[in-house]
Amino acid sequence: MKDLTNGSIVSHILHMAPPIMVGMVTIMVCQLVDLYFVSGLGDAAVAGVAAAGNAGFLVNALMQVLGVGTVALIAHAVGRKDRQDANLIFNQAIALSVLFGLLTLAMGAALSRLYMRSIAADQATIEAGTIYLLWFMPALALQFATQVMASALRATGIVRPAMLVQALAVVINIALAPVLIAGWGTGYALGVAGAGLASSIAVAIGVLMLLAYFRKVERYVAFDATQWRPQPRHLKRILNVGLPAGGEFAMMFILMAVVYYVLRDFGAAAQAGFGIGQRVLGLIQMPALAVALAAGPIAGQNVGAANGARVRETFVKAALITTVVMIGFMILAQLKPELLLAGFSNDRETMEIAFLFLRIISLNMVAQGLIFTCSSMFQGLGNTKPVLLSSATRVFTYSLPAIWLSTRPGFRMEHVWYLSIAATTLQAALSLWLLRREFMKRLVSPRPEQPMEQAGAEPVAPPARVPA
Repeated sequence: MKDLTNGSIVSHILHMAPPIMVGMVTIMVCQLVDLYFVSGLGDAAVAGVAAAGNAGFLVNALMQVLGVGTVALIAHAVGRKDRQDANLIFNQAIALSVLFGLLTLAMGAALSRLYMRSIAADQATIEAGTIYLLWFMPALALQFATQVMASALRATGIVRPAMLVQALAVVINIALAPVLIAGWGTGYALGVAGAGLASSIAVAIGVLMLLAYFRKVERYVAFDATQWRPQPRHLKRILNVGLPAGGEFAMMFILMAVVYYVLRDFGAAAQAGFGIGQRVLGLIQMPALAVALAAGPIAGQNVGAANGARVRETFVKAALITTVVMIGFMILAQLKPELLLAGFSNDRETMEIAFLFLRIISLNMVAQGLIFTCSSMFQGLGNTKPVLLSSATRVFTYSLPAIWLSTRPGFRMEHVWYLSIAATTLQAALSLWLLRREFMKRLVSPRPEQPMEQAGAEPVAPPARVPA
């Protein structure tokens, strides 16, 4: 366990962010590797895998319910020096991860084809996406347990073990991808099914490695079968924090589904180009997202320790760092997009669409970085309802106009990207206002007559008693 209530906040962020980023980047690289090898199967296969991958946003919504609730409540417990509560929350979250994993498998088997029919441009894309989803679902189901274990470690200030496990799992995935997708060395190519299977095998190995770490190394939070029986009061605590955050990812699922819907009349190349561009965009946003995620546990532990001034400082420092990082990548995307997109498809039309998407949409990267930071701060505060509100605002200000524009004469796909910039900027402004309001409500300023040495110790409400 690492105490984040003392020491330099910037130092804590810079110490935690790189391992978090490496873990996320390796996962994103794995998806890009799948797309790289699948691209040899044609545009329908690329569009199918890209569109099917959007279903991951919906599953990620459930993962966030567990991950965010686990991080926030365990970080608060660590700040209060309450190890017993930290362990109870961890084990209750593990029980929920098993339930959510089983639900994911069942829903994937029942709804994969229906989902692909609703968004795909043609029958070939429907088939490719459905096959990929069915083989990829075990990976998504197992990631619930991975999410809980990694979140518990992050809440205690430990990020390196989860990063190493994720990196090794991705190496395994990358090694398996050409073997299973293209048949390297075996002569038996599974195509898009191989992409999903490679991911599922790699995630299963990663879960086993994290389980071994918890059993042999981790001491602050630990598995305790006697605490796996559902306890409604503590499950409610997790869900009160996690459900709004999960709703944020569900909103992203809706946004991506709308994009695929309005692009389907442009053909598989348009959907493939968007899928490639979206994943590359996600990759270059990872450093800023890692900084924001590092800020969450720092804020959470200081909320538990009743150090409101340090919570505010965490936001300011994290926002400045994410802004600088996002400006750098925005300039790169504007000047040299080919450096980021090279090699993902041999189809000229697909790559032209990807170039267009990245150049336009990168203009909202600073706004997106502020959204990341505000979201992480709300998680640290233990109240994620404002995050859901700001995300819902973006859905309504983007989705309805996008669908309407797609019915108008002269509609071009770049209209979708410009609309996204406007909606993202609005969400960033709303997020900043909501966070300022939350700070004013939750972080009490010291009274003028207090001695200076007490000014940094003004209490905030204990996290377990704050309505989420």
